[in-house]
Amino acid sequence: GFQPFYPGPGLGGHCIPIDPFYLSWKAKEYDLNLSFVELAGEVNIYMPCFVVERLIDALNERGKTLKGSNILLLGIAYKKDVDDLRESPALKIWEILLKKGAKVFYHDPYIPKFPKTRKYKFEAESKPLNAEILEFVDAVIITTDHTNVDYELVKTFSKLIVDTRGVLPEGLNVVKA
Repeated sequence: GFQPFYPGPGLGGHCIPIDPFYLSWKAKEYDLNLSFVELAGEVNIYMPCFVVERLIDALNERGKTLKGSNILLLGIAYKKDVDDLRESPALKIWEILLKKGAKVFYHDPYIPKFPKTRKYKFEAESKPLNAEILEFVDAVIITTDHTNVDYELVKTFSKLIVDTRGVLPEGLNVVKA
């Protein structure tokens, strides 16, 4: 069979980000080295940093800095059309943005209020997705590609979009990450 691969801002969920590391650890008991599994894990762990670097570069090209910028995360669930935050790369992106001095907002139709998680305790509620919020923020990062989001609205009213899910074609206000 064919299994399509859709890269994104990192891995999330309750098992995929964790199970390969367990497999690699277990293989060492049998003198097996699964270095490719470990390397893939390192790449996936780094992806949220890569996304923020792409955002910083895109803002700089537009004469803005990340510090003091308003950023909207579009989707914070770990995958599309679910309300599950477990190990979501959007949360790591959020954390990095805050540490770098950005103000972070989010819109996720499946997560109206941010719940306390094991690691994150952001006090936030999902913003309505409309022209007002899109014109207010300096950039939008598409971190989860929910099917019920009006991406044409996002493209029309956003100054800058960092698309980590391949939802929009690259253009004047859209950069890929």
